[in-house]
Amino acid sequence: MKKVVITVVGKDCVGIIAKVCTYLSDNGINVLDISQTIVRGYFNMMMIADIDGCAKNFPTITEDLDTIGKSIGVIIRMQHEDIFDMMHRI
Repeated sequence: MKKVVITVVGKDCVGIIAKVCTYLSDNGINVLDISQTIVRGYFNMMMIADIDGCAKNFPTITEDLDTIGKSIGVIIRMQHEDIFDMMHRI
């Protein structure tokens, strides 16, 4: 299993979850866990996903998500879970 952490942050608008999750589903990326909040009109979502079933490589997925984010006015970042864990270990 190749786990990644995907974060989505920006001004709330209709369709953010749909666009991101449709891309993930269409590319064989399984969402394992998801948390989403809206605070004062700002959308924040964090997902743990498994990219093992995706035919695309990590840089391509990252670029695709960045393009989707720009099209809907949010910032989408993806990191390998191992790197994310190491960055936040004290």
